[in-house]
Amino acid sequence: MSNLINKTQYIEFLDCRKNSWLKIHKPELIDLYELSDFELNLLRQGNDVEEWARLLFPNGLFITPTEDNAVELSKKYIAQKTPVIFQPTSVYDVFLARHDILEYDQPSGKWNLYEVKSTSSVKENSKEIDHIEDASFQVVILKETGIELNKIFIICLNKEYIRSGNINSSQLFQIDDVTAEVNAREESTRQKMQEAKAALLQDDETALECLCIYKGRSAQCTTFKHSYPHVPEYSVHDIYMIGKSKKKLAALVDQEVFALENIPEEFELSPHQSIQVKAHKQAVSITNAAAIRAELASLIYPLYFFDYETYPSAIPLFDGFSPYQQVPFQFSLHIVTSVDSEPEHREYLYRGDKDPSLEVIAKLKEFIGPVGSIIAWHKSFERDRTKELAQHYPEHTAFLEDLCNRLYDLEDIFKKRYFVHPDFKGKTSIKKVLPVLVPELSYNDLDIREGGLASQKWFEMCFSSISQNEKDKIASDLKKYCKMDTYAMYAIWKYLMTSFTPVRIVEAKPLGVFETFGQMAENLPR
Repeated sequence: MSNLINKTQYIEFLDCRKNSWLKIHKPELIDLYELSDFELNLLRQGNDVEEWARLLFPNGLFITPTEDNAVELSKKYIAQKTPVIFQPTSVYDVFLARHDILEYDQPSGKWNLYEVKSTSSVKENSKEIDHIEDASFQVVILKETGIELNKIFIICLNKEYIRSGNINSSQLFQIDDVTAEVNAREESTRQKMQEAKAALLQDDETALECLCIYKGRSAQCTTFKHSYPHVPEYSVHDIYMIGKSKKKLAALVDQEVFALENIPEEFELSPHQSIQVKAHKQAVSITNAAAIRAELASLIYPLYFFDYETYPSAIPLFDGFSPYQQVPFQFSLHIVTSVDSEPEHREYLYRGDKDPSLEVIAKLKEFIGPVGSIIAWHKSFERDRTKELAQHYPEHTAFLEDLCNRLYDLEDIFKKRYFVHPDFKGKTSIKKVLPVLVPELSYNDLDIREGGLASQKWFEMCFSSISQNEKDKIASDLKKYCKMDTYAMYAIWKYLMTSFTPVRIVEAKPLGVFETFGQMAENLPR
């Protein structure tokens, strides 16, 4: 069946035709589109959601999708009018679809199709492709193979569901009847399927164009570099919010202006965009010293540099949680009591298999005093997690609300464009700012370098059957990663204080004089 177009390839075709073709015909480009650890974790959670959704249909018959005779088995059980079939496979022309659930509807003598999605809505706002097109693709194939359909449903997670005791599958999911929407789209889907057949099964790569050249960087396909090797690594596609300014981006692309230094001086850009381009063209940092001083002066000592690590489980792990609600399992603090004091480190990592919330709250109370600014990077994340802790345990609301009120976002200095450096490349994440301002510090020596992997590894440590040594290794890696996040904030704050305030830093030790993070961590105050 390798020469058939499956649902994933069809959906990818609708997003970028050439990207879909390359994945089929040029497997040697696997490094460009191989799934990350974080994406693999999402895939695993998606499989979990499907398993739970099957509980809505007791005594369903499961067909292993990888079996060579999956199509024949599917035909057999459909002909027998088996009440519920999980993962039946259908083939029509050059198209293949594996259906999550087929249910025989006795009164109508037809079949109901259920597609299970690990999202909390029928349409994903963040994507151009919605689940209706997915279902429509399958309906076309089923109809062409002689299956009469009664209703089409999409099963999504119910975002209003709050776990209390054992998971209640009937409450965990919402089932939406999308029959009318799918039927209205069927003819256009048939046309697009034929376009996909003509495009994806031909051999000429040059016959296809990647239109991601007209998209901002975050929306581009995974094989963009292959299709446009002449576009610089840092290009007009990285200009702040350029993906939302489609006419601006198109104007630049149509003039073949890709390097920022080639943007005409008269080209209209927003203030944030202009300052980014100006910094790049002049190869200088652009700062608003007075605004930076005002931001720093607003902080109240002691300063608590603060970061959570969390796990968003599709199927709630604990009572009181909803699908994908973040579970804080770890935090790190670096605390300074005055402008010239050395940071003290405090941390907490939960290693059990129960709800860590109460222990997290207890440790926050132990480490954070009643006075002082709590400094985060992108503070809305820490604020929202703290508010959710208060919702779960209202007896601690006063303390947790006070933490929220004292939060300060260090990223604001960069988001407000008070400090723009050409090497930030238009971004304000801590992993973009840190190597520019404090190049001696790096995440590169860590085994865990980003939050998605931290989340996955915590789940593995607490809920899988790995050895104790492996669990200890994960715990050590998690602590190093979270510690680095808050030390990085401290280091950036120290740089700003040294560079933009008139206060002389007494006996300030140079940052990042160690060759590796391990050496730096060993020398951090505890």
